[in-house]
Amino acid sequence: MKQMILSVVLTIFIITGSITFTLNFRILYYHDITALKIEQTSGLSRKTICENYNSLIDYNSVFSREPLKLTMKMSKEGRIHFQEVREIFYAVQILLGISFLCSLFLGFRQMKQKNYHFLKTTSILTLTIPLITGVTVSLFWNKAFVLFHKLLFSNDYWIFDPYFDPIINILPDTFFFHCTVMIILLILAGSGTCFLLYKFCSFFRHKSMI
Repeated sequence: MKQMILSVVLTIFIITGSITFTLNFRILYYHDITALKIEQTSGLSRKTICENYNSLIDYNSVFSREPLKLTMKMSKEGRIHFQEVREIFYAVQILLGISFLCSLFLGFRQMKQKNYHFLKTTSILTLTIPLITGVTVSLFWNKAFVLFHKLLFSNDYWIFDPYFDPIINILPDTFFFHCTVMIILLILAGSGTCFLLYKFCSFFRHKSMI
């Protein structure tokens, strides 16, 4: 039971860690500015685009308490939506910290007792989730994107009008698709790492018993 609890906690850590890393991996967006031709479609300079995007990311950091400051106009509904998004990212980052500490504490105890099965269980859990998500996203991205927003938000403020909230012009759906792919790949990397650690530790435990 303890190992199963640890596996779930470690899985939560890997997932929230992947989300948080992707959120702060600004290079992906900087690349997409060129790849998705955001300057041309938005009519804004790269400098202006980066300034506003960086303001959004800083606003979503659990360590920031600064209000959202954009260089473009924003509707009341748009501001409320970004506040709701921030609350979600706050929860993810807090959960990341809690799951990290719990994984560290519980994992150390299990490793000390040479109980490594939790690593294998975690690798299975973290493999299953991105596989299901990945297949769904790749086949039904538009529907999955809409469903995701409907599940997370109790209003339709996420449906932006470019006239009142021009920020949406620098946040194309394809960028969010790239973020989703990156999160899935990071989770898979976490799964692979857990499995390799399990095999490595099991090998040396078996070797020490010979």
